[in-house]
Amino acid sequence: MYYQVLSFNHHNCEQALRESMAFGNNQEKREFLNELVEFKFIHEAYVVSTCNRVEIVVATSDNFSSYHTTLGILAKKSNIDFYKLKSSGRRYDDEEAIVHIFSVVSSLDSLVIGESQITGQVKDAFRFSFENKTAGEKLSSVLSYALKCAAEVRNVTKISKNPISIASVAVAQAQKIYGENIIGMCGVVIGAGEMGLIAAKNLLRLGCDVLLVGRNLEKTEKIAEELGENVKAVSVENLTKYINRYRLVFSATSSSEPIIEPRMIENSNLDRVWFDMAIPKDIGDMGLEKLKLFRIDDLKNISNENHALKQEQAIRAKEIVLEYKDEYYKWLKIFSIEPVICTMRLQVTEAIEKELNRAIKKGFVPKEYEQNMRKMAEQMFNRFLHTPTKNLRESSIKTDESHKIDTVVNIFELDIDASQCKQNNKNKEKKK
Repeated sequence: MYYQVLSFNHHNCEQALRESMAFGNNQEKREFLNELVEFKFIHEAYVVSTCNRVEIVVATSDNFSSYHTTLGILAKKSNIDFYKLKSSGRRYDDEEAIVHIFSVVSSLDSLVIGESQITGQVKDAFRFSFENKTAGEKLSSVLSYALKCAAEVRNVTKISKNPISIASVAVAQAQKIYGENIIGMCGVVIGAGEMGLIAAKNLLRLGCDVLLVGRNLEKTEKIAEELGENVKAVSVENLTKYINRYRLVFSATSSSEPIIEPRMIENSNLDRVWFDMAIPKDIGDMGLEKLKLFRIDDLKNISNENHALKQEQAIRAKEIVLEYKDEYYKWLKIFSIEPVICTMRLQVTEAIEKELNRAIKKGFVPKEYEQNMRKMAEQMFNRFLHTPTKNLRESSIKTDESHKIDTVVNIFELDIDASQCKQNNKNKEKKK
């Protein structure tokens, strides 16, 4: 089994192309995942689709085939030329893929290093696929180690101390533009999701009032109430009125099309500062002379300074990622040898039962001694298998000795059945 990641992110793929690839809703994602795992060489998959990245993570038995299949399905879904996609994305295989996943979950590959949103987004992406039965234990083990790695990165480097998200970068830029005059201003925040909430909280911290615009007014009012008296919830139906009344706008919705268009502008002489934090974009091409419009990729450039400040911690964090990658592969190799050891022991158990029954049948062993004889035989074989088992486990983590495991499987003609081993282990636990 191999691992593979096909990544389109802010490092290697322009915003417009990422917008075209973004998954607009869960149904799109579900159909894409279902189509992927229909191919026998793709065992599991999940999709991370955020404002900064679209990534497809798969467990596969054929990296070459899974790469071209994933590209083909994605090209069909997004209506983008196959070769354009191929040249715009980055492919990671096996150890590179594990390093990339661990780096993403640890927020080392984010637009702003140390932001905490991505960890939850990857967990949600896996959970969605798990519930859809398109991801399971193969990718679950990767994510489990990735989360341990992310926790250590946070604890050792403090890289996520005072974490900065795209939304807080946007608010910081607004503060830079308006200075102390931002105090008392009203910021229109469109979208009551996580990005919108971060923007609202940061605006409140600066002494601004917030107009929270949402599609579901009841839900938006509840969120506004939790944020405090300086937040008012309004319906998106009145959006035109608010973007013409207030000059400071932050937009982060999941709309598949722009929600703010040039035709909605009533006063072109109003100085405006707008931040489009959505992919696909929420704000169309406006052509307004007195509008300062910042999109996702603009915010990326603004955040470069933050990257530089965290560079020293990032170097240590990357070392931790590599350590966890090695630990994961060590665990994976040990885990892969267990079915071999289990099958050996199952064959021993079958041999003991067969010979014991034959001995009782022929009268070599009295029936009343059966339990004692079985226990003695098991103890003898356990003692005999102790050293070979220990050596097999040690060989499993040494790359140059992996052939020994294949030799054992061939010599003993072991028919590995992982499910049978799992059931056997469960039976042992019940007996305890």
